[in-house]
Amino acid sequence: MAKAREHLYEGMYILSANLSEDARNKAIEKITASIQQHAGEVKQTFNQGRKKLAYEINGRREGYYYLIYFTASSSSMPELWREYQLNEDLIRFMNIRAESVPEKIEFKPLQKVE
Repeated sequence: MAKAREHLYEGMYILSANLSEDARNKAIEKITASIQQHAGEVKQTFNQGRKKLAYEINGRREGYYYLIYFTASSSSMPELWREYQLNEDLIRFMNIRAESVPEKIEFKPLQKVE
């Protein structure tokens, strides 16, 4: 069987707004420990703070957003997703492949449509 290739991923994680700062830190540590447990390496973590959700999810209207860049093999991703789904503090998550790890996160202003 061929060895699974390692890729760089960008993961967006939304944690419950009801969590204390200590509980949020533990939840993020649990996510990063899970990545490392599956032979991955966390490259960068960005705390985006508390934000209003675009739509209500399970009665929740706000959440804490975290962006994590990590490397992992493609074969370990299904197991990571299963673990994420069992995490009660995690409202939503999304992982996509990334090209590089940014130094800082900047959002470009929206262009005015005429």
